[in-house]
Amino acid sequence: MIDPNGANPLGERGALDSSYTDPMVCYSGRRIRLDQICAADIDLADIVHALSLVCRAGGHIRHFYSIAQHSLNCAAEAKARGYSRQIQLACLLHDAGEAYLSDVIRPVKGLLPDYRRLEQRVDAAIWAAFGLSSLSDEERALVRDVDNAMLHHEFLALRHDLVIFAEPPLCLRPPDCAERPPAEVRADFVALYHELKS
Repeated sequence: MIDPNGANPLGERGALDSSYTDPMVCYSGRRIRLDQICAADIDLADIVHALSLVCRAGGHIRHFYSIAQHSLNCAAEAKARGYSRQIQLACLLHDAGEAYLSDVIRPVKGLLPDYRRLEQRVDAAIWAAFGLSSLSDEERALVRDVDNAMLHHEFLALRHDLVIFAEPPLCLRPPDCAERPPAEVRADFVALYHELKS
């Protein structure tokens, strides 16, 4: 793509010019350089809006099921396990980076080392923006366990033929995988966020 100022991001030989980065224009109108993203760039409204419109599993499921709805299910499972409000909040926001990077499915992420580095940078900005940077490794492991449990049980509900883990992970609150309107999911996400932050 040639930008309006005439710069060619592919350079003379077609190689990507590392000094060239288009800003991302978020739903709010905020412009972000993803290679320089920081906590000040993060906006809850952008996150909630985008996650409510991005389909889980790259769309390879029975019906539309958003990242935001998955995040609500993760927070509900964390609550059912008796985890702290801080961990519940981390579960609610664990995929917030996908509002900026979209949902790249796990099999693809493993093939994209540059994406992994960018994902870490975006996640660090989000954790800082929402006061989650101080989570311990043990607490982060609890969040991953909840995410994995939801992955397994969501796929059982949304793809009857697909079992992720041979040994089903603990799931105290089966995920709500009903097809829900994005606006309704957004409202629930925002309400839960404010409840956990209060």
